[in-house]
Amino acid sequence: MTGEVIRWARGGVAALVLAGLVVAPWVVDDYTTAILARTLALALVGVSVALLTGVAGMPTLGQTAPYAAGAYACAVVGSRISDVGVVQVLVAAAAGALLAALTVPLVVHARGVIVLMITLAIGELVVTVLGRWRSVTGGTDGLAGIPAVRPFWGLPALASDQARYLYALVVGATLVGAVLVLLRTRAGLVLRAGRDDETRLRASGHRVALHVSGAHIAAGAIAGAAGSLLVVAQQYISPADFGFDTSALLLLGVVIGGTASVGGALVGAALVIAARDWLFGVLPGHAPLVLGALFVATVYLLPTGVTRARGRRRPPEAPAHQPVVAEQAGVPELRR
Repeated sequence: MTGEVIRWARGGVAALVLAGLVVAPWVVDDYTTAILARTLALALVGVSVALLTGVAGMPTLGQTAPYAAGAYACAVVGSRISDVGVVQVLVAAAAGALLAALTVPLVVHARGVIVLMITLAIGELVVTVLGRWRSVTGGTDGLAGIPAVRPFWGLPALASDQARYLYALVVGATLVGAVLVLLRTRAGLVLRAGRDDETRLRASGHRVALHVSGAHIAAGAIAGAAGSLLVVAQQYISPADFGFDTSALLLLGVVIGGTASVGGALVGAALVIAARDWLFGVLPGHAPLVLGALFVATVYLLPTGVTRARGRRRPPEAPAHQPVVAEQAGVPELRR
């Protein structure tokens, strides 16, 4: 009964949050609405971080790489080929997935802190390339004057901050819903089982590397789609939107919200990004210091979350819930 009450409570909270997000553009001013639209895009990247860190057990500081790939692909398509939102989201997701697929050999077999360093290097390398590829990306000046998007063929372009925010909300909610449905399938259970006890999963005949590779590519697609939402919200992008500070804030938000919870990671990432934007206005020049202190406090006060973010493996004396996840995924128990 208690579990059912908790599920109903969580559903009620989720419904209230969604209702608040829907009515937000009619309550706040246009500037705040624009900030909320950008926050939705970054929160969606946070979902991709949670998918890798909390579900697949592969911590990452490099999801800004597929995020940037999706954003620039969307900007180029929007400026030169099509202003239709469906086309741009699909192209951005494909660009993010492609970049993730290209980096699979580098990250899927790495462990612990090494994964963090590799993904961080990939993210910084992508930012460097974007800053130097002036003919396509506009270099460090970025791309400006991107045409307003129209959701579907035949519909008018989204000319107001309110319309762009609602578009970002609908696309983001659709993708988050798809992730939640996916995690309830056998594939999601296998990922969690591999995170909890990869030795057991591998011994049962599952191709762990293949499952983790699929999660890495799926997370890249989600981050790429989030990049298209950033383009819609700003109509301008530059390499500065995808630096290390963004990667660190996203991981911080995911740790605060709960690495194993997509909903918690979504809320945590949104709160951290919103706090950053608010602090920049209230404490100009001191916002990074405050956020750094918040990061240190999170590491100290939330050791369980940080442990989950550090690596894929868990010790043999893992919590009692692990066999349940493994059995749900169809993994037999190993005799020790």
